[in-house]
Amino acid sequence: MSEEKKSRYTEAQAKAAKKYLSETVEDVRIRVPKGQKAIIKTHADSQGESMNQFVVRAINEAMERDQNK
Repeated sequence: MSEEKKSRYTEAQAKAAKKYLSETVEDVRIRVPKGQKAIIKTHADSQGESMNQFVVRAINEAMERDQNK
């Protein structure tokens, strides 16, 4: 008897989430030196942010500073 892996979401919910994400966000992959991910995560956590929120904020702040030079 095989056990199927149960999902928290129905197939319709997963499809809707995938469609929403494809229409509203883009993926950007970054690579950091070994150990840096943990440092970034710790810092983001200390700011009450996810790593994604922190990275997006850091990018936006850097671009704003660069425009004001």
